[in-house]
Amino acid sequence: MRPGGLRDLSSRHGQSYQFLDGCGGDRGRSGTVKPVIFNNTVLRDGHQSLAATRMTTAQMLPAAPILDEMGFGGLETWGGATIDSCLRFLGENPFDRLRALKKAAPKTPQIMLLRGQNIVQYTSFPDDVVEAFVRADAAAGQDIFRIFDALNDTRNLITAIKTVKACKKHARGEICYTTSPVHTIAAFVKMGVELREMGCDSIGIKDMSGVIAPRVAYELVTQLRQKVGLPITLHTHDTAGLGAAAYLAAIDAGVDAVETSIVPFANGTSQPDTLRMIALLDGHPRQPKFDPKKLQEMREYFTGVYKELSKFTSPDNERVDSDTLVYQVPGGMLSNFRNQLKEQGMSDKFAQVMLEIPVVREALGWIPLVTPTSQIVGTQAMLNVKFGRWKTIAPAAADIALNKYGRPPGQVSPELLKLIADRTGHKPVEGRPADLLAPRMDKLRAELAEKNLPTNDEACVLHAMFPQEFAKLHAPKPATAAAPVAAPAAAAPSVASPKPQSNANRPSRRYSIVIDGQRHEAMVEDTV
Repeated sequence: MRPGGLRDLSSRHGQSYQFLDGCGGDRGRSGTVKPVIFNNTVLRDGHQSLAATRMTTAQMLPAAPILDEMGFGGLETWGGATIDSCLRFLGENPFDRLRALKKAAPKTPQIMLLRGQNIVQYTSFPDDVVEAFVRADAAAGQDIFRIFDALNDTRNLITAIKTVKACKKHARGEICYTTSPVHTIAAFVKMGVELREMGCDSIGIKDMSGVIAPRVAYELVTQLRQKVGLPITLHTHDTAGLGAAAYLAAIDAGVDAVETSIVPFANGTSQPDTLRMIALLDGHPRQPKFDPKKLQEMREYFTGVYKELSKFTSPDNERVDSDTLVYQVPGGMLSNFRNQLKEQGMSDKFAQVMLEIPVVREALGWIPLVTPTSQIVGTQAMLNVKFGRWKTIAPAAADIALNKYGRPPGQVSPELLKLIADRTGHKPVEGRPADLLAPRMDKLRAELAEKNLPTNDEACVLHAMFPQEFAKLHAPKPATAAAPVAAPAAAAPSVASPKPQSNANRPSRRYSIVIDGQRHEAMVEDTV
């Protein structure tokens, strides 16, 4: 049985999603205090943040029916890095995972994380591909879409929100929370108003780095309730040790829902643990009711899964790290970044690279650090430390400065912009970046048909984002299974051996930079 005192929003989007009476408040029309809703992330962000997104569908299915009966407002099961991981490392069709989880947990709404125009990749896609993805996802059983843009550029959310609404599903517009001179409560509230006007059913505060302070959470929720008037969910990580306190403050301010996980896929770089949050709310009028025996059963089950995934876990990601308040790296990235630097022979440079991240972030216009910008900034910070500041500029970092990802929230460093313009010969993009992209669905369908692969929308969108991995998924299986791939899924940089090239004017070297399996070329020039 779900927490009492909830309101059915089925008339708004065709499914039974429930929030507090009064659209963003802790009291219903009767004046009774309403329990806060807990959404659970153990099947997505929990293992993405602590185990490199390696939990398999087979490991999820035994738990799904139990989670379905526990009273969570939603189960986050899809999106983020899970689609990449399914294809690249687990040999799974991610749409089959969604269908299996929907069948195993039919009562609780399924939640996914959608990167707006980037879908679940690291580059922008044309509108027709975004529309096809959302339609296929909705048809496979998705209920609630958490839609965000890494730059908080709402122009990059328009197509996804419109398509979600057309599919009669729930659009949760996400505000990426971060701290900088340009990220103020007033700016976040302004974005919340824009999301409401775009048709969002609810608002999410996405604190991907776990840096929202309790008093800030209280004030932001209060302001959003007063000026936006939609249900509000707070999503954070406990990386810096602030997560649980921020949830308590937000609950006092009237937040409708918070998102928790289950140990051992909780706390640290993940979300606060469900049982821990219930204990912190002991005696609070908004404490929700959960069966402690079932929570213990889930803890015991996931402890076994955690052991099975031990090669992808690290004690460093399970502890409180207050340095996060400085470099603001999201939990999902931090769980893989240390290993990536080790592969580059830069383990001893971890602290130096982390301190370079704020420098890169400011130069690129104070961009929030969330996929894909966190990976891009992390890559550029690594290059700055390895070769010298701005000696080489990753193509994706140049694209951010040139507005190819959207409009940065602050001003890009004029010196850096001139350097990029001189090297690339390109000027900043004006207008919505996706308007410059030609439709691709017909071309994608033709490419698949030529390869005798499926040509439905599911196939097309996976082929658009992960062509090699999708082809491999449909290739004839070998007689014996290949050994598991141990390389992390999240995005930290990998740099191949240098291939020197001559230059008439100055010495230069070209490097192949691999970001999450995607190869990019970068030139390192010796400057005087």
